[in-house]
Parts: sequence; C-alpha cells; structure tokens
Amino acid sequence: MARGRPYNAAIATPQKWVTKIHASLFRATNGKVGGRLVGSPVLLLVTTGRKSGLQRTTPLLYLDDGDRHVIVASNGGAAKHPVWWLNLRANPEATVEVAGRKTRVRATESQGEERARLWKRLVRMYGPYESYRKKTDREIPVILLEPVE
Repeated sequence: MARGRPYNAAIATPQKWVTKIHASLFRATNGKVGGRLVGSPVLLLVTTGRKSGLQRTTPLLYLDDGDRHVIVASNGGAAKHPVWWLNLRANPEATVEVAGRKTRVRATESQGEERARLWKRLVRMYGPYESYRKKTDREIPVILLEPVE
C-alpha cells in the first residue's frame, strides 16, 4: 500500500463543498475574493471529467513562469493523485480563470532540471508542499499550463 495522508469520504465531501463555494466567490468577484490563499495566488482550473465528460472546476495555488502557469498535483500529500490531474492526463486541454480572465491552456508535466527549478520556487511560495512530498511515496507532479490559441 502506498504511503500518504489519509483521504476518504469524511474528507472528500466537505472538500467538494468548500471548492464549490470558493469557485463561486472567485467568479462573482473576478478573483477579488478567493484570488489569494495563504499569501499565494489562486486560479480556477476547469477540466473535463475523464469518466463523466462534465466540466470540473478546482481552485489551485499557482505561480507564473513566463507565460505559463505552474500548479502542483500534491493532493495534500495523499497516496493518490488528485482527480483533476487524472482528468488532465486523459485530456490535457483545459481553461484557467485568473482575475476574471479565462484562458485556454494545455497541460504538460514538468520533468528533470526544469521540475527541480520549479519545485524550489513552489516551496518558497508555499512551504507545506515540501511536507506533502515527505508524506507520500509518489512523486508529486508539477504541471505546466501553457496558453493555446
């Protein structure tokens, strides 16, 4: 069994509600409410469900790297990847919402030296990412969201 923080219905159900409320406030205020969390910027990632085909919205911390947004599939250090990352792996086309602006993006997983460079920046932005890494056996994916036309 893979090592990681517990994740079950008792955690998932309230998390879904908090996510919906966060996304609603973010959209209603163009990111003025919910656009920052623990001192870091937040975007809304809109993916297509790999099983349902429905649009799924997830608020995530991010940093910019040139014209790309960088996000982390940490799932709080859980043993399994977050569902949004599984959705992106099945269909890498998505939309991000930042400060009331929607942008179509394509997701790719960062690798090697680029991943190491970005991981350092991400941990500087949000220190708990490093403790999440230590809680789990899986390598936490660092995802690049590049604008597409």
